[in-house]
Amino acid sequence: MATKVVMEALSPTMEEGRLVKWLKNEGDQVKNGETLAEVETDKAIMELVARGEGVLRKRLLNENDAAPVGQLIAVIAAPDENIDAVVSGAGGAAAAPAAPATASAGATPVPRSPTQSQGEASTPPQDKLGGAAPPAPSPGRSAAPPAPAAAPSGNGGGRMRSSPLARRMASENGLDLQAVQGSGPGGRIIKRDVEAAVASGAVRQQPAAARFVGPGEDYRDAPLTQIRKTIARRLSESIGPIPTFYLTAEFDMERVAEMRAAMAAMGDEFKVSFNDIVLKAVATALAQHPEVNAHWLGDKIRSFNRVHLGMAVAIEEGLITPVIFDADQKRMSEISREARELAKRARERKLKPEEYTGSTFSVSNLGMFGIDQFTAIINPPEVGILAIGTVEDKPVVIDHALAMRKRMRVTMSCDHRVVDGALGARFLQTLRRLIENPLMLVY
Repeated sequence: MATKVVMEALSPTMEEGRLVKWLKNEGDQVKNGETLAEVETDKAIMELVARGEGVLRKRLLNENDAAPVGQLIAVIAAPDENIDAVVSGAGGAAAAPAAPATASAGATPVPRSPTQSQGEASTPPQDKLGGAAPPAPSPGRSAAPPAPAAAPSGNGGGRMRSSPLARRMASENGLDLQAVQGSGPGGRIIKRDVEAAVASGAVRQQPAAARFVGPGEDYRDAPLTQIRKTIARRLSESIGPIPTFYLTAEFDMERVAEMRAAMAAMGDEFKVSFNDIVLKAVATALAQHPEVNAHWLGDKIRSFNRVHLGMAVAIEEGLITPVIFDADQKRMSEISREARELAKRARERKLKPEEYTGSTFSVSNLGMFGIDQFTAIINPPEVGILAIGTVEDKPVVIDHALAMRKRMRVTMSCDHRVVDGALGARFLQTLRRLIENPLMLVY
């Protein structure tokens, strides 16, 4: 019985995915649990895993193309099984291999990691034809209309015909099969046709995500990545409806610098950064102010007794916020190691969904870029975020005398529905006391 493979929600906030790479070609044998493709979600690159066995009979989505969650992207079936009903039910996808089609249920998502944690969200198994009806799309999400049929290719047919080996070779060589004349039965494109086209320097296709303008052109259009789409949507949800105000304070970092130097002298295992110390201080302050360590849920305010600290990390495609769970309970050295590992895996797009969801408050640090001060946008449903500036030497007056001291400016963005000015100020007072007396963080 045929198995429908659909675009799965591989992260809690994913609404559509971009197919980065097919790992199986049409005609390939597929075993239960094998990886079919790599998919770019709004947060990371994940693996789409088969939950059926047979032959990959049809691929309905091209590499670098996007499809909404729930849309049919492939069919697995027996070699001689008729899948016309499946494909025709996809809204005309039979005439266009790249055309998406609507369906529910699909492959099981697995992060690009050898193990899967118990906290990872489960997903429905692939739908077997003739089984239970697929679930309805979630509210507010409508299926994409079917794409028009593909134009006739160079082989003269209404639908381009090619062997799996030919398609694989064309993909590896960046070759546009529409420009290839087929010499196989019925104009089918086969291996020797691709070899001849590559040797003759036939027109090559460029992935959608890497289109650059030629000399003399005035601009370049770059398609949005999934993470950039999510950033745009999430920030629009934040800065518009949330009544935000800002509190800025400047902290003395002289004792922090002295403590860092003393810890570094004890050995590499004790080395910590300014950011590590700030993360520990923020987590400790949040534990003392649960009203700030909270979520706005529309009809109620949820204050947390555990501190799960989001740490904004810049990656090539945008921004992601991995989470240090129970940060107030961890030693500074533990926070330092975890922060480095999370940042590394974030830049490699290898974070699991449970590693970047569930934060109760977030911190964004641009000090390493020499930024003195900035305001960060709240990540709802959180009610605050702290923006950290650079640590720099400044002249200040101490005991009526001018002195050079290391100083750092912070700006707290506050959701006024939950955090008023006095509450935010008290939180920053606690944070100041901890940072300017950092031995309180290591007792």
